[in-house]
Amino acid sequence: MKLKKMIEQILHHNQLLALIISQKFDKPGIHFFTPNELSQQLAYMHHPTGKIIQPHVHNPVIREVQYTQEVLFIRKGKLRVDFYNNQQDYLESRILEGGDVILLVTGGHGFEVLEEIEMIEVKQGPYVGEQDKTRFTGITAEQAKIVELSKL
Repeated sequence: MKLKKMIEQILHHNQLLALIISQKFDKPGIHFFTPNELSQQLAYMHHPTGKIIQPHVHNPVIREVQYTQEVLFIRKGKLRVDFYNNQQDYLESRILEGGDVILLVTGGHGFEVLEEIEMIEVKQGPYVGEQDKTRFTGITAEQAKIVELSKL
């Protein structure tokens, strides 16, 4: 599988909505998928046995976060992700499976569990509950325009 098929950027009018890392991605070393200006950084690391990562601490750095960005690690199951623009207009969908990772950057998103799912979510905090999001009515399964990762 080609590298660009293993990493997909979901764009709308040159705005990054999401970044999907296929379970098939496997390259040695450290690979950052996100530009430095994003408030959520996503990288893949693959090191051989015996590799030493030097001990370190993180320095206090004041950062300003305007929008919550979240990363979903799909452990097992199947999930349809629906993408919307900032005006809540539906754009398209993708199917994620066990081992896939998605960074949701901007725009809106909704989900339908297609097979029982186990996933881990990571996002900036502190989480302020319903003040953190605006809910809206999404599409039905019949309205989904699914773009398959293998066809990109």
